[in-house]
Amino acid sequence: MTGYFLQAFIYLAAAVIAVPIAKRLGLGSVLGYLIAGVIIGPIIGLVGEETTTIQHFAEFGVVMMLFLVGLELEPKMLWAMRNRLIGLGGLQVGGTTAIVMGIALFFEQPWTIALAIGLIFALSSTAIVLQTFNEKGLSKTEGGQNAFSVLLFQDIAVIPMLAFIPLLALPELVEQAQSAVNAASDHHDELSLVAGLPGWAYGMVIIASIVGLVVGGHYLSRPLFRFVASSGLREIFTATALMLVVGIAALMSLVGLSPALGTFLAGVVLANSEFRHELESNIDPFKGLLLGLFFITVGAGINFGILFDDFAMIIGLTIGVMALKAGVLYVLALIFKIRNSNRWLFTLSLAQAGEFGFVLLSFTVQNHVIPQDIAQTLSLVVALSMFLTPGLFILFDKVILPRFQDASNDREADTIEEQGTVIIAGIGRFGQIVNRLLVANGVKTVVLDQQAAQVDVMRQINTKAYFGDASRPDLLHTAGIEHASMIVIAIDNRETCVELTKYVKHTYPQVKVLARAFDRGHGYLLRQAGADIIELETYHSALELGSHAMRELDFHPFHVERQKASYKRVEEKKSDFLYKAWEDDSEGERFDNNYRKLFMHLEEQIKVAMQADRNDRHDSSERGWTPPPKGYADHIKEDS
Repeated sequence: MTGYFLQAFIYLAAAVIAVPIAKRLGLGSVLGYLIAGVIIGPIIGLVGEETTTIQHFAEFGVVMMLFLVGLELEPKMLWAMRNRLIGLGGLQVGGTTAIVMGIALFFEQPWTIALAIGLIFALSSTAIVLQTFNEKGLSKTEGGQNAFSVLLFQDIAVIPMLAFIPLLALPELVEQAQSAVNAASDHHDELSLVAGLPGWAYGMVIIASIVGLVVGGHYLSRPLFRFVASSGLREIFTATALMLVVGIAALMSLVGLSPALGTFLAGVVLANSEFRHELESNIDPFKGLLLGLFFITVGAGINFGILFDDFAMIIGLTIGVMALKAGVLYVLALIFKIRNSNRWLFTLSLAQAGEFGFVLLSFTVQNHVIPQDIAQTLSLVVALSMFLTPGLFILFDKVILPRFQDASNDREADTIEEQGTVIIAGIGRFGQIVNRLLVANGVKTVVLDQQAAQVDVMRQINTKAYFGDASRPDLLHTAGIEHASMIVIAIDNRETCVELTKYVKHTYPQVKVLARAFDRGHGYLLRQAGADIIELETYHSALELGSHAMRELDFHPFHVERQKASYKRVEEKKSDFLYKAWEDDSEGERFDNNYRKLFMHLEEQIKVAMQADRNDRHDSSERGWTPPPKGYADHIKEDS
């Protein structure tokens, strides 16, 4: 028993140390688990032969992952993505598999091994790619969305691959395995419902199992979940979710099918269930932990002796596989008209092999498709390609993306032909609203933006904008900064906002500077630079959303508006104290002790204001507004 505790501690400690470090370095959690396995296995030698046994247990994390993938695949979503899903994804998997299989056949591998290798290398790393997209904000780009379509198709394609691979078993490997089993003293037959059945009966059992799974999942799951949910015990719901996944996996094993196939189908059946999110929240921690354990065992099982013995061959295979996949992806990007930097993002992000490659490799060895020695070499290739993936994203960020940005902006600044009362620097989502409001009220504006594509979009919707860098003194002079009443700074660059504010207030102190701040700290920097009015970009929208939430919770509208006014009043009253505390800190650290105490005091003051009993009377701020005198609007237009 002590040995089990020690082994569990070693695996968990390796994960706790390596994964956060890998995440902080931008390598991703999967690579963190792999690195942890490599350290405790081949390098230090803390784990050994028990790794293979643990890996069989940890593979259940893959089963859970596919159950969760199925839960996410609502039919409507799949139908909306059908063109990219089948077109891009299908061609990528099919094309890569065919080319890799052809190369393997050229090197005189049996067609079954060649096909299995092609299927393994056709897959990319969903975990690494999606996590990196989220971290870098690339999920909504054209390249990111197309990459997601391919990854989704690959995840779905794993199911038929797992069902198909056992049919590729080599007779000689099966005989070797059978001999080894017969020689083992602890041999016992696995439970099976289809052993000895004729072919037609075996087919009927499989069909009946799948139909029963689909029908039972649709009609029986809801009553079961309602019954369990009525108990009010979260742990029982967790037990029910695990029972469901384990039971389906066991059923599929009993009829000779892949457990992953069954759980995936069950997930799709339950995708529209009202209990879907509850199932996800209960299964996800187990899935994450078991998958992490699986990747650790993969790393611990890597044979560095093979790597050093055939170093040149394995490195060559790794680079070759990544170059081949990148070539296929680039051609598909051309066919589907993915343009500019998105084409390279799509190409480079999917050029590696993925975590399901380890799953298929393990599965092919278990089913006697690929010999152990070849599987170990391929496992190294998969792992090394995943290790190199962060480098591909760095290449995209540092080399490729700047070139395309420079290309789109590689033109002379526009000739500014007019001057206005207000200069607006930046016509993104924030600056557009400011400009539209002012123009609609007859205020003459001059809009500058240094993103050529954004300027062109504005012109297409009849919004006059000039391409140029607002931080350039000559462009500001041409735009009439000397005679302008104010400049609105809404540039999507913190440092540029601050520097432009400093320049304008120093050179043209009579010009009012209105600046957009990304957060409180950025607002303090702008205030320090001399900005006259600063607005946090999310402050008012968050306050409005909070007031809507209160109304939906049946708070009286008057009470909501009063509380919102109290919140703003306390914030404004304490803002000078907070800024002074921040300014006194020589390093500008936001969570300096003095600042933190004042911020906590502000939170307390807000609570007090919210709870104040003011039923006695309303103050003057709560009375109606007095309308402006007649002709006021015309007077404003004449001045502007």
